[in-house]
Parts: sequence; structure tokens; C-alpha cells
Amino acid sequence: MASLNIPVSILDRANSREGDTEAEALQAVAERAESAEKLGFRRFWVAEHHAVAGIAGSAPAVLMAALAARTRSIRIGSGGMMLPNHQPLVVAEQAATLNALYPGRIDLGVGRSVGFTSAVRRALHAGKAEAEQFEEHLAELLAYLDGTAAITARPQDHGQTPVFVLATGTGADIAARAGLGLVLGGPALFRSSPESALERYRNGFRPSRRFPRPYVLAAVNVAVAATESAATRLLLPEANALADSRTRGVFPALAATDGTVTGPERRQELVRGFLADAICGTPPEVRRRLAELLDATGADEVLATGGAYDIAGQRESDRLLAELAAS
Repeated sequence: MASLNIPVSILDRANSREGDTEAEALQAVAERAESAEKLGFRRFWVAEHHAVAGIAGSAPAVLMAALAARTRSIRIGSGGMMLPNHQPLVVAEQAATLNALYPGRIDLGVGRSVGFTSAVRRALHAGKAEAEQFEEHLAELLAYLDGTAAITARPQDHGQTPVFVLATGTGADIAARAGLGLVLGGPALFRSSPESALERYRNGFRPSRRFPRPYVLAAVNVAVAATESAATRLLLPEANALADSRTRGVFPALAATDGTVTGPERRQELVRGFLADAICGTPPEVRRRLAELLDATGADEVLATGGAYDIAGQRESDRLLAELAAS
């Protein structure tokens, strides 16, 4: 089986699972990070979600510290920390502290998303206005990390921590102007017109001390199993949860599934759309589809996302994906 000849990493959203506690969900993330390191993945990232019933990961900096302490070589990062929710100085201090404790192993992915509901946005004191200031806040964050701000953030980072932008809206253009790495997923990955986010990022990229050239992480839901139906069943619980969030306003804990798509037609459409955008199947099929994605996008790295209810199945999927990347 041919190698992908490209680094592969993991983003774990710390999904809760029906029947388990949230503490058990976070413990599962830590165990997966340890396994990912042994399997040879380049990075292991965690996300930021607030007051979402089905996601236990709300404090990426805290979780990153725990994961870095339990691993030795794999890069640990955020995918991402949402700048509308935080003061740039605090984000810089957290990243710099982690990099001081675990030098050369910390990635800082940042985004501009705001809370899932209006109540969450009020609790965070963040909303549309803060999201619109993303580029300004990003520049402030970089100044603290680089040591060029009006005050000196401690510990000093000296620009050592790589920074990536999670592309939403104009995120690709902002990443290009700042000379940062880009994380791109969803439909934007598959548009290849001159106006695509990828083309705008590459054409507008300004080299920086962090990235002398454009660097793209292609974020895509991935599941690998012995059969196509088994791989689909790994992704279906998260697809169901996402569909419920869009139709009922609640993202529930991942639940077991018999592999069928049920519910109102709108819910079924959302589930099928989620699965259509994912890459899942047997190892040869996943390798073929990932190779097609890389040919189409020229991405520098794959960031495999997707939460599974079946932890054993997820562990096997990670193993098979690592084999594809290394064999």
C-alpha cells in the first residue's frame, strides 16, 4: 500500500459519550493522545467549545497542559482557541507558558467563532463585534508572542510558538497577511477556482519568521475500518449529533447507532451531507480519497477530525490511518 508521503495529525473535540461521565470523556482524550504519539502522528490538537452538552472540551490550554505532560514528543496544540472569547495577552501567556514547559512541542491554532447560543455568547462577553476585531486581536497576540508589544508578556516566547488560523469567512486572507499557517476544512477545501480560500491564501501570503512559505492543514473527518459500513458507523454518531444541533438546537453526547439514518427528512439530509464530506472506508479507499484530496489542494498536512462513540473502533481507525501515513 502506497504511503501518503505527508504528515498526518489528529484533532479531538473531546466528545462526551452517552453513558460515560465528562471526566471519562477527557480521560479518553488523554489516552488517545498517548496512543497517537506511539503511532507516529505529528500533532494532537484539542478544541474549544462552551456549554455544549455533548462536548467536554471547554478549556484547551488546560487540556493541552495535561496532554503534554502525558506525552514526550508529539506536538500538542489548539484547534483552536477562539480569540473573541479571550484577551490576546492571556492567550499569549498561556501559549508561552506551555512552550516554556514543553519547548518545541506546542502549536497555537486560533479562530474567530463565537458561542453556540446567545446565552453562551453573553456569558463569554463575546459576540459579533469581537469576531469582527479578529485580525486586530490576532496582531496583538502575535506582538505579545514576538516581544514587540508595548508590554513584555511573560514568559517570553520570542516568536517560537507556531500560530495557525482556522479559516472561516476571511480567515484565509488574514492568515496570508500575517504569514501564518492555515487550517482549512469543509466545502472550502474542495473549491479550486481562482477565488477559492486556498488560492487567496497562497497568492496573498507574506513570509514571516514562523512560516517562510504558505502551510496548509487540510482538516477532514476520517474513519478507517475493515469494511466501508464499519467505517461509516464510526462517523454516524457525530453526524447524528451535528444534525440534532442544527434541527433541535442541542448537540448531544455521542450515542450508539445501528448504522441507519433516521428522523425527519431535514435531519437525514444533514447526516448524509456530513458523511459525504468525510473520508471513510477501508484502508485502500481512504488512501485513494486522501491522495485525491492532496492532489486537489496541495495541502502540506492532513488533520484528521471526527469523534466516535466506539472508542475501540476509533483506536483501530487511528492505527490504520497511521499505517497509511507511514507505510
